[in-house]
Amino acid sequence: MSRPRKKKGRPVSGWVVLDKPVGMGSTEAVSKIKWLFNADKAGHAGTLDPLASGMLPIALGEATKTVPYVQDGAKVYRFSVAWGEERSTDDLEGPVTKTSEKRPTEDEIRALLPKYTGVIMQIPPQFSAIKIAGERAYDLAREGGTVDIPPREVEIARLELLETKPEGHSVFEIECGKGTYVRSLARDMGRDLGCFGHIASLRRTEVDPFAEEDFVTIAELEAARPAEAAAPEEGQPKPAYRDFSALDSLLLDTVEALDCLPQVALTDEAAQKIRLGNSVIVRGRDAPLEAEEACATVRGKLVAIGAIEAGMFKPKRVFTV
Repeated sequence: MSRPRKKKGRPVSGWVVLDKPVGMGSTEAVSKIKWLFNADKAGHAGTLDPLASGMLPIALGEATKTVPYVQDGAKVYRFSVAWGEERSTDDLEGPVTKTSEKRPTEDEIRALLPKYTGVIMQIPPQFSAIKIAGERAYDLAREGGTVDIPPREVEIARLELLETKPEGHSVFEIECGKGTYVRSLARDMGRDLGCFGHIASLRRTEVDPFAEEDFVTIAELEAARPAEAAAPEEGQPKPAYRDFSALDSLLLDTVEALDCLPQVALTDEAAQKIRLGNSVIVRGRDAPLEAEEACATVRGKLVAIGAIEAGMFKPKRVFTV
């Protein structure tokens, strides 16, 4: 007996720039968004820990093809460090492993910041998704052992001390590249200052090319989703078409993820040729003659990502919508 075919979702495409709440995991957030949009495909561009809040860009449909471009974008976080304790997870979730009565002054903290600006070597947290001999570090750490994680090169463009809270927490803002662990930063600064430290709160405010004005909340999405149609009684017609237009209006177009690439505007005729896998001449006074990577659009909609060679756009990845 054959299994019933799994119901497929809508072929909706675009980006949801979710303001993820504290307590929700990234995988859970993707599942929630996929269900809300009844989408056939979804994925995120950069994990956020459950205890962190803020920007989690989620791609639907054809936009999942542009996820790597967002993952590589610069990120901005605002975070607070609680001094005096180091924890196994480098945040509030894990038990305390080291303590100190010392508390750093603002001058001591500011003097340390240049050490953590630019290209630095960083050891990821014990409880991280880094793979060690094929296994996730957090799985090995949960078994009770100490994981030997090699340091990695990361880039921090900016690190600022914003304020010191009455309870002694220091608030920072950081702009950093892919692979940077803010939890590791709190741990390492605490050790250098001789007082230990861990992340008390963490919020991601930007993932290039998206900004805070692009945020949408779970509540806004839920309010825009059309109500479920009641199941028809036997012999009755199927429920009427559900109108997702209000929800879909909260999506950003797929091309919004590709600000990092030169854009080539096409005619309808040229767009059709590219969709068939053919190269086309790049026209326009300001059109580049050479580019390792560029995107082609028609009336602002993404058609393909490809290369420009000798004035010809050669598609490598074509988009259906």
